[in-house]
Amino acid sequence: MDQDNNQPITPSDLSSDSSSINKRLVLEDEVQTETQDDRVIKKSKVSQDEESSMHFYDLEEYNEESDRDWVEGQEEEEEESDTDSIESLLAHPALFRDDDSLVDVDNIEEEEIQKAWTSFTDEEMEQLREEAREIGLMKFLEKHVLQTSTPVPKMLEVFGLYMHPRAALLASDIELLPILKSIITRFLRKRRRLDYVNVLDDVVDLLSKANNIMIVTGAGVSVSCGIPDFRSETGIYSRLQEYELDDPQQMFDIEYFRETPEIFYSFAKELYPANYEPSPSHLFVKLVEDKGKLLRNYTQNIDTLEHKADIKRVVNCHGSFATASCVTCGYKVDGKEIESYIIAQQVPPCPKCGVKEGTNEEEEGPRGVSIMKPDITFFGERLPSEFDNLLALDTQHVDLLIVMGSSLKVSPVSEIMQQIPHSVPQILINRTPITHMTFDIQLLGDCDIIVPEICRRLNWELKHHKLPGGSALSEESIKYSQENPCKFWRNGLYTFPGAVVDAKFLNSQRYLLFIFLLLY
Repeated sequence: MDQDNNQPITPSDLSSDSSSINKRLVLEDEVQTETQDDRVIKKSKVSQDEESSMHFYDLEEYNEESDRDWVEGQEEEEEESDTDSIESLLAHPALFRDDDSLVDVDNIEEEEIQKAWTSFTDEEMEQLREEAREIGLMKFLEKHVLQTSTPVPKMLEVFGLYMHPRAALLASDIELLPILKSIITRFLRKRRRLDYVNVLDDVVDLLSKANNIMIVTGAGVSVSCGIPDFRSETGIYSRLQEYELDDPQQMFDIEYFRETPEIFYSFAKELYPANYEPSPSHLFVKLVEDKGKLLRNYTQNIDTLEHKADIKRVVNCHGSFATASCVTCGYKVDGKEIESYIIAQQVPPCPKCGVKEGTNEEEEGPRGVSIMKPDITFFGERLPSEFDNLLALDTQHVDLLIVMGSSLKVSPVSEIMQQIPHSVPQILINRTPITHMTFDIQLLGDCDIIVPEICRRLNWELKHHKLPGGSALSEESIKYSQENPCKFWRNGLYTFPGAVVDAKFLNSQRYLLFIFLLLY
């Protein structure tokens, strides 16, 4: 699709790329074909020698920031999850089957079991790995799995997983596709920092020149509005302890909601954006849009403050309170129609399914045959189709990625980074560092302090009543910036007021240099 590089794309452009997008969605469905039962590890018919023949590609550019999490209290958790992910891949049921109906391997002599493909050369493998970095995960899978029909075991070898021919005979490409996706995702997390993006002035230069900026926003941009985030010490998950849930995320599990909706509605008013106003960070996104530079704002937030800020090019990745739907008949209403129930901590019945009186003492008052649920995406529900459709298009045009106020721990939004070509500059604005992914620059601190500083350097008029003097360009704001300067630690790392960073992370490069001098 030809496009003027100076003009942001519009949703109408989707029609011209519909074929590619449809293929991509089919591929997504195939990747997610595993059921819960499939995840049970079956009795292995693969010998120990066959298992040991599978190993991972030793990444030539080890990135310390990607593999270690120096944030206090998270280092152990990240290491455990990383190990678990490797073990879960090697224990995938596609590699351990007790059903030989596909191939009668018992009647095949060991020496007769040959690979059904010719492996790539080392040079070809390196070219393919570089291509994955350049075009992103889904485009890479679409090209090599859907279009050229390259055997999945052959593609697995590119990223270091070598299957014994017997195992390859037993497993279909459909079964192996989730493994390939997981391995490529792990590989793409080891992104190399761009050598020309190092300091804050580089961020300013990128913003001034970019025309298709993708901004991913999380709870951190709404905290100053009074809306709690999820994972901080005073966040939503910590406040859910009184409900004695097995897991705080259970509050947002769709099956748990269907069984006990009153639990969710007893807490929902804490999340409801009744009287909240957009923050300076929201207005920064709007300012980028007004300057014709915003490709899309992908927000993980459900508070609808992007709409209050009048941002047009926004995707509510996890839905929002803007509308509500019946969990049975799908009847949809404006979110305002259930507002009184949310404030009163009551379960709203579906007006279409009818209402009946309670049948016993425990069911006092009228009870709906079905209930209304805010159109926020719970765990166990698919994200809105708009997310997949627009992301498939936007990854072809994005020229700058900015992540604001998000830890990028929730899939599939956390996988956006793997969809974007590695050549696209990637900037983080957040209170805490992200170390399981590689950004070119991390600006750590309060988002509402960082974005005015960027606007001052761009000479952009960011206005908000919470800013000193009401504007990023006011004398009061300039004075505040001078009295509370950011601190440069090393290329790609700054801290601002509000940063929550472990000292070990800040000094990690100095520590590695010390170890290097000791060893060499």
